[in-house]
Amino acid sequence: MPISVIIPTLNEERTIIATLVHTATLGFDELIVIDGGSTDDTPALVESYRLSTQSSALSPVQWVTAPPGRARQMNEGAKASRGEILLFLHADTQLPRDAKTMIDTTLADRRMVGGRFDVRFDRPSMWGTIISRMMNWRSRLSGLATGDQALFVRRPIFEQMGGFADMPLMEDIEFSRRLKRAGATVALTATVTTSFRRWEQQGPLRTILLMWTLRFLYWLGVNPSHLAQWYKVIR
Repeated sequence: MPISVIIPTLNEERTIIATLVHTATLGFDELIVIDGGSTDDTPALVESYRLSTQSSALSPVQWVTAPPGRARQMNEGAKASRGEILLFLHADTQLPRDAKTMIDTTLADRRMVGGRFDVRFDRPSMWGTIISRMMNWRSRLSGLATGDQALFVRRPIFEQMGGFADMPLMEDIEFSRRLKRAGATVALTATVTTSFRRWEQQGPLRTILLMWTLRFLYWLGVNPSHLAQWYKVIR
């Protein structure tokens, strides 16, 4: 089944090329970068990479623009894609080498509607190990996933669900909750590697407490638009 990798960006000049270079070698049918209005060198870097690889055997890259907001960007990327499977990947995250095979094998079972990977951080540390294990454990226990874990879904299911809800925060949690109701999902134990920068910038403990607070308030019904103002502190 053709797989489209959809990568939302906003000022990701430090990470996007490494992610594209790595992902383009994994055999996916297309990579779609959806930019939400970057003011750094992200557009120029992606365009340069796209042009340099047009005649290669690497996965082709498509550049799309959309209004800012990860949910909106991912929805626009899905519209621009051709794959039967949609894989949503953060710009600072790298997939395992056999990611395509694992997704193909998982979704060969027609009962499965989608899934996600486990996560680890790019800089080994005590805090990184604790946080990643907590994320993976919580996800496996709840059946929910975050965008860091590289969600993938069948296109007909994604379209049937109406894509990601247009909300400024928690769109990944909200989507995976609906996806769980749409059918069986899988929590792959293979790990994606994501950046530890957010946790380092504000301090691991402070970031953990703030993220837990945001999720708790979300479950209580606080509007994500209000929570997004707090989230900016750790971006």
